[in-house]
Amino acid sequence: MTMPTDLSQLSPDQLRHLAATLMSQVEQQGQALAQNQQALRHSEQVNQKLTYELALLKRHAFGKRSEQLNALQISLLEEVVEADIAAIETGLEDLVTPDAPPATRKAPKRAPLPPELPRTEIRHEPESEHCPCGCQRRRIGEEISEKLDYTPGVFHVERHIRGKWVCDHCETLTQAPMPAQIIDKGIATAGLLAQVLIAKYADHLPLYRQEQIFARAGVAIPRSTLAEWVGLCGVRLQPLIDALRDLLLSEPVLHADETPVPMLAPGKKKTHRAYLWAYATTPYAGLKAVIYDFTEGRGGQHARDFLGEWQGKLICDDYSGYKQSFAKGVTEIGCMAHARRKFVDLHVAGKSQIAEQAIELFGQLYQVEREAQSLTAEERQRLRDTRARPIADALHRWMLAHREKVPNGSATAKALDYSLKRWAALTRYLDDGGLPIDNNRVENLIRPWALGRSNWLFAGSLRSGQRAATIMSLIQSAKLNGHDPYAYLKDVLQRLPTHKASQSHELLPQHWQPAD
Repeated sequence: MTMPTDLSQLSPDQLRHLAATLMSQVEQQGQALAQNQQALRHSEQVNQKLTYELALLKRHAFGKRSEQLNALQISLLEEVVEADIAAIETGLEDLVTPDAPPATRKAPKRAPLPPELPRTEIRHEPESEHCPCGCQRRRIGEEISEKLDYTPGVFHVERHIRGKWVCDHCETLTQAPMPAQIIDKGIATAGLLAQVLIAKYADHLPLYRQEQIFARAGVAIPRSTLAEWVGLCGVRLQPLIDALRDLLLSEPVLHADETPVPMLAPGKKKTHRAYLWAYATTPYAGLKAVIYDFTEGRGGQHARDFLGEWQGKLICDDYSGYKQSFAKGVTEIGCMAHARRKFVDLHVAGKSQIAEQAIELFGQLYQVEREAQSLTAEERQRLRDTRARPIADALHRWMLAHREKVPNGSATAKALDYSLKRWAALTRYLDDGGLPIDNNRVENLIRPWALGRSNWLFAGSLRSGQRAATIMSLIQSAKLNGHDPYAYLKDVLQRLPTHKASQSHELLPQHWQPAD
């Protein structure tokens, strides 16, 4: 609108019209300005969100983007199939009743062990050279069987020599029995079996690589044979895991976490996502153990199946799969490390000052935990009451105040909301000196699986994943108890064939003592 040069020449009606027009223009300009400001705020939020996501993607950019099977990967399935078949056959043999006639099996043609390998003679003779009839027995020969043993880096052969003794008077033949073996009539000693298991599940060496290593040492062991050994050992060790699980579920506090593991889909040459669950005792518990549970998916039913009727305190992240367990009496304990991690990611992405302040307060809580680490539960509780609780209260007030200032949908709001919505679970550790501040313990115990994925690529079947979970549970539990896992497995595999099932707890890592 063009303004007149002399307002005194306008009539009263013209002046009123001019004033109304000007007011309308100011209102329109105000609305336009408000819309521009709203659009600017939206743009800033979107920019912050995209910057945050871009920073996270860059941090994970070196991860593998796909899991496509090539010829080499498919060839790795051979060892899985052989191990599964051996495990199933062993399970079927265990189900056969003593009265049932044994199935006739064709004895395999076994190549003799290399003559250049060092040999140790182990003689088995009767306890007495006198026959029960009173006559002197006469040695008429011997039977020799050879077993391949392995100490890290060196093969050698055990020559088991069993003398044959006959009594001329009553014409009876006596021969000392062979010691019971984990694999009946096999050539592998417990030491060699332990080495194969440790190399595969602790050092993440697939069997085809072990086959090559053994060949360079002068011993040709087919991959299929190695796989059969692994499958049989998995079956024999399973009772120990069953006993360890019973002990684990007697603990009042447990850690829980899960991680994806590619698994080959049955009948297809592609993988789908299976899951490895880990359940572990806390750093403050007397029992030091972890059990892995391999399942086909991530549904909460898998956690409920494992925990059963257990109703203790469960330290975990915010995964919804645990929620139904909480509804059935399990107490949720949050992970402060997860809450802190949200602000660390935010700070890495955009140097957020709010995130920096939050990280500082989280750091004060963790400083108290470092000082309380060596204290008893009662002393730790008192220290938390006097030092940690005021810090946590200040952090909570700080989060509430800043949440009112940040717009919904922003990365900062999401980081704040994660902690505020779970604040009760995150701070329950302050009420119990036996609870840890976070779930880092079980996350560290899952790390060996993450390291192994780059070597074995995928689980070939559900059975192979469950077998791996069994053996790795024993290996990692042995480490938690300060044992050399090779020495532990070797001794356990030696003792299992003659050990009473009712005394299997003696072979668990927390009770194990090396045989004299």
